[in-house]
Amino acid sequence: MSVLICGSLAFDTITNFPGRFSQQIMPDKVHILNVSFLVPTMRREFGGCAGNIAYTLSLLGGAPLVMAALGNDGGDYLLRLQAWGLDTSQVLQAADTYTAQCMIITDQDNNQITAFHPGAMQLAHNTVVPVDRSDISLGIIAPDGRDAMLSHARQLAAAKIPFVFDPGQGLPMFDGDELRAFVAQATWVAVNDYEAAMLCERLGTTLEALSREPNLQGVIVTLGAEGCDLWVAGERTHVPGVAATEVLDPTGCGDAFRGALLHGLSLGWPLARCLALGNQVGAIKIAQRGGQNHTVPAALIAAA
Repeated sequence: MSVLICGSLAFDTITNFPGRFSQQIMPDKVHILNVSFLVPTMRREFGGCAGNIAYTLSLLGGAPLVMAALGNDGGDYLLRLQAWGLDTSQVLQAADTYTAQCMIITDQDNNQITAFHPGAMQLAHNTVVPVDRSDISLGIIAPDGRDAMLSHARQLAAAKIPFVFDPGQGLPMFDGDELRAFVAQATWVAVNDYEAAMLCERLGTTLEALSREPNLQGVIVTLGAEGCDLWVAGERTHVPGVAATEVLDPTGCGDAFRGALLHGLSLGWPLARCLALGNQVGAIKIAQRGGQNHTVPAALIAAA
């Protein structure tokens, strides 16, 4: 069965700052902030939430169906998706704009400063959740254009396709009423600890109360190296993290986790088992640079 992945396709320009942002930014001078970071290394990677999630899901043997937008420079990305054997029928190609571009600076503590140009992502709302595809078993609303996230959530709910609401760095685009609508339509919510705090603040609720929403089967809060918390019907279960062999690049770790989550959900696994696999895959990804360069050992797939 296919998993519909609604989100961004982007090119990532990733640089590393061999210091700490905290040593370069004066807190009492942020109102006149003017800083420059010397970044000796730079590379360009295929990225975007939809692409990264689809990459890990396909590694695990899943069947991602990407619904996203590429610009006039996205031909190589489309060929890359097709080389994985993916169905790209739901990928929009816009002729008059660039593919979304993400520029990332990572310091030695793995803190990140990101600039994002949305490009073709702003046209992603012109794609429509297909209603004639009985093979789509579930979906995810990952960070994308604002209008696309709103419309695709409504379309998934109308089609009765269960989905994960994963607002990510797009969360600040939405007010409390819009976030309540997302939550009311979703089957699962997946956020990191910072996003969880912002989501609860805008909804005027707590994670415990949020997880009691009758339509939600689980609220997942990722905690980096500490693993993640799973909230179900007001009860919290901690799923421990997995130690990484090396910490090179956090870019795309959350997406790798979500690819594993979707793999488990598509197979009908209990949520805790899905999250345990997500923690394992996240630890593998952080030891590789970029969001689409890691591999998953066959033994891990078999043991999962």
